[in-house]
Amino acid sequence: MSDTTGKTAPRTVLGFDFGGKRIGVAVGQELTASTQSLATVAVINGKPDWPHISRLLEQWQPALIIVGLPLNMDGSEQEVTRAARRFGHRLSGRYNLPVEMVDERLTSYEAEEILTEQRRAGQRRKHSRKAAIDQMAAELIIKTWFSQ
Repeated sequence: MSDTTGKTAPRTVLGFDFGGKRIGVAVGQELTASTQSLATVAVINGKPDWPHISRLLEQWQPALIIVGLPLNMDGSEQEVTRAARRFGHRLSGRYNLPVEMVDERLTSYEAEEILTEQRRAGQRRKHSRKAAIDQMAAELIIKTWFSQ
């Protein structure tokens, strides 16, 4: 989508931190490079809660989906890397949206550090730790994409 100056219009993007039990979801606004945690989607018997994902896409109407690619520290792939790629392909096929994969090494660790600091500062309560980490990791995946 372009405006009359030929520049690309700012987009809303959804970011996903894929995992075997949970998927963290965040939204980002390209114009302001801002992000916000949205939800944690359950994965049951290896299947994401597609109706939940559909509701999020309907609500936020993203122009692009970003999926974190969990690589080993040496850059090699692991089983969850292949599962994240499959998830990205399924998102693209189901919703007819472009999907970009972003290296997410250390995002969960960084998310945990940020949340711990926010709790210490009294900015966040200590409930739903794993879900909060997944959502914060999704925000960091979007921020990584913004910086590329």
